[in-house]
Amino acid sequence: MRYVSILWVAYRALGQNKLRSFLTVLGIIIGVAAVIAMLAVGQGARDAVQAQIASLGTNVLIIFPGAANQGGVRMEAGTAQRLTEDDARAIRRYCPAVQYVTPVVRTGAQVVAGTQNWRTVVYGAYPEYFIIRDWSLERGRLFTETDLRGATKVCLIGRTIATQLFGDADPVGQTIRIRNIPFKVLGVLAPKGQNAFGQDQDDIIVAPFSTVQKRLMGVTHANTILVSARSVSEIREAEAQITQLLRDRHRLMPNEENDFTIRTQVDIARAADATSRTMAMLLASIAGISLLVGGIGVMNIMLVSVTERTREIGIRMAVGAREVDIMAQFLIEAVVLSVSGGLIGIVLGIFASRTLTRLQGWPVSLPPEAIALAFLFAVAVGVFFGWYPARKAARLNPIEALRYE
Repeated sequence: MRYVSILWVAYRALGQNKLRSFLTVLGIIIGVAAVIAMLAVGQGARDAVQAQIASLGTNVLIIFPGAANQGGVRMEAGTAQRLTEDDARAIRRYCPAVQYVTPVVRTGAQVVAGTQNWRTVVYGAYPEYFIIRDWSLERGRLFTETDLRGATKVCLIGRTIATQLFGDADPVGQTIRIRNIPFKVLGVLAPKGQNAFGQDQDDIIVAPFSTVQKRLMGVTHANTILVSARSVSEIREAEAQITQLLRDRHRLMPNEENDFTIRTQVDIARAADATSRTMAMLLASIAGISLLVGGIGVMNIMLVSVTERTREIGIRMAVGAREVDIMAQFLIEAVVLSVSGGLIGIVLGIFASRTLTRLQGWPVSLPPEAIALAFLFAVAVGVFFGWYPARKAARLNPIEALRYE
């Protein structure tokens, strides 16, 4: 009952200066709301990036030609043309940790259908490409091994291509011209959206590897080799097996660097997660500064309150109040201020994050632990910044306090 009474007195004391109390709480409100909103945006961005990376496929490894040393200069990945279809076949045959493999070639091209045209990217790959990328069909069918062996002029198109060339019409069975070569559309790929690099994954045409390599590009190499490991736990093992195999095939000496680069989905996810985590921490730190300023405001108003109520403190001590009672009184007042601001700030932060989603289309994700963390932080601010004023009030000399005017 003693603490219930102290709490009631705290509310009554704060209610006597409503405007001052509100202005003090405002700093906490803004700080907590900023923490909630920034954590929501940061977590939402991380979730979006991870979803985009997951859209790359299942247990994916990407092999690029390069980096190679040419004239003593280390070249970037993709600058050397050393990967071939035979490399992909060897990986499939001699790497037990690998489940699916496809060589990939790509080229830009103007695509025409009727009176419509569109500039896009054309990929050539094996049918396994869609399994590795975990890419399903919206309609139609995939090309087959028969199409691959015969370099058949067939293709699948992404949702963006279908919309730009055919509008609302069904493109399956229609003919498009790629560099004036007619291709039959077998199907439309299910939408994937943007990837981790901001590229539209649906702005794509996929045709048999042999068709693109021979008919469109006239080359003998592959731009990349796409690989899927048998499981997540075997990604590193698959990377090691591929590395050794390609070094042997390319006749690299032990002291020579690899003339290829392997990037795994795990590496991409780790790098993206580190970047997102850094941004989230930066945003949370900025919001935390706002909360710190709010805490300083709480300390300031409590010090003013101690000065204004010095005579009241003296009377309480004269009628038997102990130091711990006086200290609890002012500490509870500080906590009441910060907790009230924290609760309002949580509501405002959730509203702000939802508003960002509606107005700007930003991805937000607000885990319950973020709300709990913001609330506990608000309580901690009240205790930390209320401790000194409460201690100062408790140590007042009762006689001097009664004489205070």
